[in-house]
Amino acid sequence: MPNSTRGIKNTSPLAELAVSALVEEAMLTPKPALVDRRGTGAHQDMDLGMMIRSALSLQQTFEAIADAASGRVPSQSLREELAVIGRIGERIMLTTTGGVNTHRGSIWALGLLVAAVAICRNECTSSVIGKVVAKLVRYPDRNAPKRRSHGKRMIERYGVAGARGEAAAGFPHVINFGLPALWKGRLAGSSEQLARVNALLTIMASLDDTCLLYRAGPLALTTAKRGASEILASGSLATGLGQRTFTKVETQLTELNASPGGSADLLAATLFLDRICKN
Repeated sequence: MPNSTRGIKNTSPLAELAVSALVEEAMLTPKPALVDRRGTGAHQDMDLGMMIRSALSLQQTFEAIADAASGRVPSQSLREELAVIGRIGERIMLTTTGGVNTHRGSIWALGLLVAAVAICRNECTSSVIGKVVAKLVRYPDRNAPKRRSHGKRMIERYGVAGARGEAAAGFPHVINFGLPALWKGRLAGSSEQLARVNALLTIMASLDDTCLLYRAGPLALTTAKRGASEILASGSLATGLGQRTFTKVETQLTELNASPGGSADLLAATLFLDRICKN
């Protein structure tokens, strides 16, 4: 299975790959209760056009992250430099979307992965990239805003890992779930679309997604995790039963006004690492 980076001559290609991963995640169809080419899913405040504009607006942010990390090692100063760049990126995103949070989670996840690849540069495996991310996240961001984000409140209320815990563990839902599912689908002869949908569902089936918890509590999380497992067990979208199960799960999540946004962020991270981790 592919697991090592191609030689990266400069940092700008990393930004291009990160933005492409966000666009490809947004375009992937169908995704349960998420924005895709069919519509807005469980969202009333965003659509596919906004998601793509938001992704494109982050090009310079990812370039700045890659430039800052290139030739460096994880350290307190680098961690805080990256955090400043990420917060600037959030402001750019919010300006682009009129205040809608389309990609805050992806700025965090992809930003850390871009930095880790810029640090590794030569022949990094996905495992090594994850370890570099974990080292970066161990350093606190001493200048972080004091506000408690939705994700932080869900971590405190429900005791889940959240986005920070996922990164601190080296992105296991990307490296141990998303990438293997994507590669397995391709090897089995699935279409690229189906392989990517299955990667998303595999992440959903395991992840304690704080986006779901915030929007509709444990019921939404249980519905998504159990539903994703049922879709996969039913043959996913390759079978009639899988398609009907998908529709049932999507209807349930939409009625709860809940979407697996954290899983979508990690799918984008999966697509990014998939491009990096090819010979």
